[in-house]
Amino acid sequence: MEKKNLKPAGVFHFFEEICQVPRPSKKEEKIIAYLKAFGEKHKLKTLTDEVGNVLIKKPATPGMENRKTVILQSHVDMVCEKNNDVKHDFLTDPIETEIDGEWLKAKGTTLGADNGIGVATELAILADDSIEHGPIECLFTIDEETGLTGAFALKEGFMNGDILLNLDSEDEGELFIGCAGGIDSVAEFTYKEVEIPAGYFFCKVQVKGLKGGHSGGDIHLGRGNANKLLNRFLSQTLKKYDMYLCEIDGGNLRNAIAREAHAIIAVPEADKHALRTDLNVFAAEAEAENAVVEPDLKFILESETSHQKAIDKDTTKRLLQAIYAVPHGVFAMSQDIPGLVETSTNLASIKMKPNHVIRIETSQRSSTTSSKQDIANMVRTVFEMAGAEVSFGDGYPGWKPNPHSEILEIATESYKRLFGVEAKVKAIHAGLECGLFLDKYPSLDMISFGPTLHGVHSPDERMLIPTVEKFWNHLLDILKHVPTK
Repeated sequence: MEKKNLKPAGVFHFFEEICQVPRPSKKEEKIIAYLKAFGEKHKLKTLTDEVGNVLIKKPATPGMENRKTVILQSHVDMVCEKNNDVKHDFLTDPIETEIDGEWLKAKGTTLGADNGIGVATELAILADDSIEHGPIECLFTIDEETGLTGAFALKEGFMNGDILLNLDSEDEGELFIGCAGGIDSVAEFTYKEVEIPAGYFFCKVQVKGLKGGHSGGDIHLGRGNANKLLNRFLSQTLKKYDMYLCEIDGGNLRNAIAREAHAIIAVPEADKHALRTDLNVFAAEAEAENAVVEPDLKFILESETSHQKAIDKDTTKRLLQAIYAVPHGVFAMSQDIPGLVETSTNLASIKMKPNHVIRIETSQRSSTTSSKQDIANMVRTVFEMAGAEVSFGDGYPGWKPNPHSEILEIATESYKRLFGVEAKVKAIHAGLECGLFLDKYPSLDMISFGPTLHGVHSPDERMLIPTVEKFWNHLLDILKHVPTK
């Protein structure tokens, strides 16, 4: 397969085009400018709101003016993750795509198909006048990945559609009709710097090779959390030796499971050989525990140049105890929908900040509002008991399923007619913007669907090429069968 032969040609053309446009979350200026230029080029009414959401309207094809107005919606930002050995500046460099069998992926970085393939699909529909459809509004929202900023800021009256098709799901053949709500919990420890005495051995301990992934869509897979694994070894070392913690860093994004983490520590010179032995033993145990899910897990210990200062011992102990105790992973399964995670929490990142602050970001999700608050309070309690200051983000609402949706019925009938099998109707544990749209537009009839993506929010992100054409054909068939007003 060559990229020039990929089908549908229009979708892959626009996907490759937007891969040239840098679009990290909160830095979407270039993709906004691209969308406005696209609207102008195609002589389509294009609106931009105060935060940068873009709406491009396309009139109905002749004879279909009396159909209900459909809003097609995707987010323009992407998660920017790369492997440590890859040189890539997400603010300036294009995403380099390559074909691997039936998959499209990027070279050592996230692909940005989440949700670039949705954006490209909308552009392909806007650019092609041979497609049959009623009135269409294409909504492109900003900053979905790090705060749902665009969806939160959406004003009533900006859109005028009756039906919304969210193109941000990751399993072809599945139609989503509900999603979890979420909240971020942030803990901050303030530490003092202390001098490290002479006669200490300095080393860097690293956890690498984990799969990571999406803290909603992948949390049930039992993948390792680099922050938890690193902390487990550090806690063991602190108990056994006179350890100083000089630096700690793990994970990056609140909605990604931590793939890598490291710490710089100091132990007495006399203990350095014992420490290496300890890590070898610990690594063997941890690798055996995670052999099926994380076959590439690695622990690395390297000598480090000496540091003069470290985190004070009291804060180190409280920090490591809190990280050990705080929950991570699935907390409860849905009682209504078999196999659906109801409530989870993600120990996302640990970062050292200016003014002697260690910041720990976590995120909680649940399809039940009270359970979301309960798990957030559990996380808060652990950190407050350890002496940290805890704050919460605004959170976002879930999307309550409507199994009697008119557009759902049209989509399921369409799928069966096209492909001879039933589409699966599901709810998702990941957050979608749909809950926020319902807040502003309570009468919207919505579903979410998309082609198959694996490994999103990590450099393993890849898109199954044949599913893009199935998704495209399904979407066009739905548009053809939208009911009259």
